[in-house]
Amino acid sequence: MGYEGTVEEYELRASSYEELKKEFENYKRFTNSTMEIITKKNLMLEKKLDSISNIVEISKYINSNISNDNLIPMINDMIIGILGVTYSSIYLKEDDKLQLKATNITNEGFDIYHKEYGSKIENGEPFVVSCEQDSFCKSCGRINIHSVIGVPVVLGQKYIGYIIVEHGIQDFFSNDHIKFITSIANQIAIALENSMLYKKVKESSIKDSLLKIYNRGYFFELVEDKIKKSPHKNFAIVMVDADDFKKANDVYGHQFGDEALCQIAKIISENIDKSDIVARYGGEEIIIYIDDVHDRDMVFDKVENIRKKISDNIICNNNNEIGVTASFGISYYDEERRDLKEVLKLADLMMYSAKNSGKNVVISV
Repeated sequence: MGYEGTVEEYELRASSYEELKKEFENYKRFTNSTMEIITKKNLMLEKKLDSISNIVEISKYINSNISNDNLIPMINDMIIGILGVTYSSIYLKEDDKLQLKATNITNEGFDIYHKEYGSKIENGEPFVVSCEQDSFCKSCGRINIHSVIGVPVVLGQKYIGYIIVEHGIQDFFSNDHIKFITSIANQIAIALENSMLYKKVKESSIKDSLLKIYNRGYFFELVEDKIKKSPHKNFAIVMVDADDFKKANDVYGHQFGDEALCQIAKIISENIDKSDIVARYGGEEIIIYIDDVHDRDMVFDKVENIRKKISDNIICNNNNEIGVTASFGISYYDEERRDLKEVLKLADLMMYSAKNSGKNVVISV
C-alpha cells in the first residue's frame, strides 16, 4: 500500500523523522559520554575506597603491633604487598643521619643521595622519578628499575625519616601514589611516637626512675622466670649496701646521696655480664643476680672488682672530692640450696656481716 497524501506532507514527515533521528543520536552520544564519565568516576571512587581501606587496615595492623620490635620491617612488607612494587626501603634518622631500618633488598646498594633526587631527600620533600634508560638505573645502584618514588616521614613538624619505593615499569608512580605512601608515612610517624610512649611507660613500670636499673618487683619476675625455665641452673645473689649512706646524706645533702647511688649503680651495671641482672632492692640497697655460676671464685673476683671500682670512684660535690664505699654479701642458688627466699636471706646476712666487719668488704657463704 503506497503513501497517501501530498508531496508537501511527505517531505514534512521525512524532515520530522530526520530531526528525531538526529536528536536520538545526540541523546545516545550524550548518554554514552555520561556513562563513560560515571564509569571513570566509579573506578576512581573504587580506587579511593581501596586506598582508604588499605590505610585503615595498615592503621589497625600498626596499632595491634605497636610493641613489636619488627614493626617497621612489617610495615615495609605491607607496602610491597599492597603496591606490588619491586623494592621498598624505610630509612629513619639517627644522629641527624638517615639509617636504613627496613628493606627487601639483599645485595644491591642504593644511592639515596642520587643527583636526580638527593636534594629532595635532604630537604624532606616527596619526589617521583622515571627513566627508560638503564644508565639511570645503574647510576642509582639498581638494575631494571625505571620508576622511583620517595616520601618523607614527618612527626609534627620534624622530618624523621624517608620511604623509598622502586618499580621496574616506567611511569608506574603518580601523585596518587605520593598521597597513598604519605598516608603510610604518617602512620609510621604515629607508630614511632606511640612506640616511644609505650616504651617509656613500660620502662617506668620496670625500672627505678633515679638509678635507671630494674626495680625490685621486676627483678624477681625475671629471676623467677629463669628458675622456671632452668630449675637446676646455678646462680648467685649479691646484696649491696652503700656504707654510711644516712651520714653522707646528712653531711652533704640528698643531692649528693642520689648522685652517689647513681654512680654505684652505673659501676655495677658496667661490670656485670649481659645475662646478669641488677636492680634497686630498696633505699640504698642494690641486688645483683649473677647468671650460670660454675666457679665461686670467679663470682667473688667479679664482685671484688666492682667493690674496688666503687671505692676508687670520686664524686665531686661543691668543690669537694668525696669517696664512697659499699659492702657486699654473696649467696648461691645451687645443689646445696634451691630456695630463693633462703638464698636472699643468706645474702642479706652476708652483707650485714660485711658491714659489721668494718665495711667496704665482700663476704660470701
